Amino acid sequence: MCGIAGFWDVAGRLDPEKGMAAVERMTRAIRHRGPDDAGVYRDPHTGVWLGHRRLSVVDLSPEGHQPMVSASGRYVMVFNGEVYNHRRLWPELLAYGQRFRGHSDTEVMLAAIEQWGLERAVERFIGMFAFALWDRQTRTLTLVRDRIGIKPLYYGWTGSMFAFASELKAIAALPGFDKPVDRNALCLLVRHSYIPEPYSIYQGIYKLPPGAMLRVDKDGAAVPASVESLSGRVQRYWSMADVAARARSDLPDPEAVEELDHLLRDAVALRMEADVPLGAFLSGGVDSSTVVALMQAQSNRPVQTFSIGFHEQGHDEAKYAREVARHLGTDHHELYVSAQDALDVIPDLPTMFDEPFSDSSQIPTFLVSKLARGRVTVSLSGDGGDELFGGYSRYLWAAKIERWVRPIPRALRASAAHSLRSHPGFYEALVQSANRCAPRRFRLRNPRTKIGLLSRMLETSRDERYRLQISHWFDPASVVLQGHEPLTALSDFSRWPQVPDPMERMMYCDLVGYLPGDILVKVDRASMAVSLEARVPLLDHRLVEHAWTIPMRQKLRDGKGKWLLRQVLYRYVPRELIDRPKQGFGVPIDGWLRGPLRDWAESLLDERRLREEGYFEPAPIRRMWTDHVNGRAREHYRLWDVLMFQAWLSENVRRQVPMPVAAERRIA
Repeated sequence: MCGIAGFWDVAGRLDPEKGMAAVERMTRAIRHRGPDDAGVYRDPHTGVWLGHRRLSVVDLSPEGHQPMVSASGRYVMVFNGEVYNHRRLWPELLAYGQRFRGHSDTEVMLAAIEQWGLERAVERFIGMFAFALWDRQTRTLTLVRDRIGIKPLYYGWTGSMFAFASELKAIAALPGFDKPVDRNALCLLVRHSYIPEPYSIYQGIYKLPPGAMLRVDKDGAAVPASVESLSGRVQRYWSMADVAARARSDLPDPEAVEELDHLLRDAVALRMEADVPLGAFLSGGVDSSTVVALMQAQSNRPVQTFSIGFHEQGHDEAKYAREVARHLGTDHHELYVSAQDALDVIPDLPTMFDEPFSDSSQIPTFLVSKLARGRVTVSLSGDGGDELFGGYSRYLWAAKIERWVRPIPRALRASAAHSLRSHPGFYEALVQSANRCAPRRFRLRNPRTKIGLLSRMLETSRDERYRLQISHWFDPASVVLQGHEPLTALSDFSRWPQVPDPMERMMYCDLVGYLPGDILVKVDRASMAVSLEARVPLLDHRLVEHAWTIPMRQKLRDGKGKWLLRQVLYRYVPRELIDRPKQGFGVPIDGWLRGPLRDWAESLLDERRLREEGYFEPAPIRRMWTDHVNGRAREHYRLWDVLMFQAWLSENVRRQVPMPVAAERRIA
């Protein structure tokens, strides 16, 4: 695991000394991604500079140093990630006459590229990766990102230079960087809590999509382009849409369980190879328990496992993890954190996540990463199971909504929607009256928001109804000044594959949006902030492809998702330790905003401040904040979107804002 950065100074404006200073400034900005080593490469004939920060995991010797030049001298690579099957490719490449100095996956990748060419080599790689490859012969720079989007890669033009990096802060470290905030991307943030690819918070800086390559020659590096003009440059070598459109299998249940068990074992085994201490995150849920069970089944010593506990009711999974760890016999470590422990993380979030990111589970993800880093350098994670095997409860809720809405005649739906929009106060008062009479478990929370959601759902399509269900702000342009929400893979339904099953369409939406844009960003930034490599075996692309051949009857059964995955887990862990309602990995942000975070939030949401900064319409935000503080509504999700942008903006314009802890504290 590492960090990469570089640029192409096509105009030749930087002399060698200034060029070296610039690339070293970029790599220093991402030192946390690789504290063990650093390296720089310069092509004196073209103005190409490549920089690398190394977290040594495989081949700890100097032979693993990057930037790395291929045996023939044609290619130079900087690489972030792991290619787990490099030892399987080794003997095949030796048979072709390739020779190796060390045993790093980077060297195997370069040999594979020399032997088979870039496209064919990448198709053979199993892993998570983002790399830049400089071809000294054709003078072409190629950026490549893994199929699922586990590892990040940003790129764009700044001044006369084409730049790329693992994180935005490295590009922003270049001299003369002055990109303005992209207000359209800000619209995406307040809808989703993250900014989907290909956009970033800065105008003109983009995320390379998962499963894609971007080739840049001298002309391309010299001419800044909009995202709309990139279609001819970005080449997809793997597509989730193609995978989703494949035919489904029809294996009997016992054979389907056996095949999935075999694939899972291999995916986990590959990710257990490391030259440094290795462990796993364990929440006690289906996904992480499956990963840990298969690790322990293939290990001759207790696997080190890590979990975080909270004292607040409804936010503590540590007790479940403890029971699973005891059954499997792992070397388990847990840490119960106080509210203050979690609050202490908040000042670091704008720097840690690089661009505004507002999934509040970022906080416990960082805390469990920090706990694990005290004992290991690599930790396996169970992310991906919900998207692949139908685990989110919202899928079931969306299906219920669909069964309720679709039979209603279109004209009646339109009339009801108009009435809800025209008289929201009346309906809100009606709901509140009903709430006073109803038992607590039947009371409708946030009636104003839900009435607005219902009015929109009544008048739109099936796919748009699910998009509304996973949205925070339903009309971002109404609160982001001068913002217009652009199309993405989540909203351009014409680009979706022809998958008729509504549940599978929801899963596809999450696999191309929520997974790479939220979950994987959260895991990457939180783990890399403490120089920990996080591996996600459930997102082995072979497993992803296989999961999409499994019919829905083997994913959703008896009102529960992940049926087939559960059957594999029950081979290793008793079902009574696993079968319980799904619980998110979150923190009680709603209560904290009314308590210890109130002054901090009030400062960031000050009406005069919002007006002077000019990014948000103050009135709806102030109204929402007042309702939340007074307990009339629970608006913490939407408020957190705004607060995380405000905190990021403060950090990036170097304003001093009161924070809930000492300002001088920074990530160790």
